[in-house]
Amino acid sequence: MSKYQTLKEEAYEANMQIPAQHLALYTWGNVSAFDKAAGVFAIKPSGVPYPDLTADSMVVVDLEGKVVEGTLRPSSDTPTHLVLYKEFAVKDGADINGIIHTHSTFAVSWAQAVRSVPLFGTTHADHIQTEVPCTPYLSEEAVKNDYEKETGNLIVSHFRNLKLNPAEVNMVLVGGHGPFCWGKTADKSVYNAAVLEEVSHMALNTLLIRSDANPLPAYIVNKHYERKHGPNAYYGQK
Repeated sequence: MSKYQTLKEEAYEANMQIPAQHLALYTWGNVSAFDKAAGVFAIKPSGVPYPDLTADSMVVVDLEGKVVEGTLRPSSDTPTHLVLYKEFAVKDGADINGIIHTHSTFAVSWAQAVRSVPLFGTTHADHIQTEVPCTPYLSEEAVKNDYEKETGNLIVSHFRNLKLNPAEVNMVLVGGHGPFCWGKTADKSVYNAAVLEEVSHMALNTLLIRSDANPLPAYIVNKHYERKHGPNAYYGQK
């Protein structure tokens, strides 16, 4: 048995949640599971339909981008995952052990408009205290240079410029492209992607109902976030 078997199984189970949660059609998404101590992550193989996936088909990649286990090519988005793990999980020390990229309809719609998702309600505030950030388009030079790696670099630079903490803001839209989300586990990253899709849908409906809708007041945002994530959180069971 592979020494990465548990990691590969985690990645496999998370990838199978993409079609189950209606987050992508065909092969339009991928999840990775990260083992920080080992310095490797397991990720979906490129272009393989979800029904054909197995735990053994997951590809294990190190933080230099080298395949250390697997016979298939890893996802074409692997360099983006690699940059985010190196910068957010290793350099910043955020507890990030899973990353997902999808092309879910409503999140992509906001990305194509190159607009951040406004924080209109408590569903959004239960998860993050800010609007969902959207990066600008990648530059022509970046696209020609190393598209997927530069996508990761763009996300990181956008977070640095906005002084966002990736441990708290666990989702982003890439302008013209789509969402990336992360979490403490690969499964949690899928959960965050599903949340992003839902709040993106809600925000669109809010603007359709009232085009001049106001953001949720900060005191309500803070209350909803803190009751789930603050030091005195009381949501759920102990």
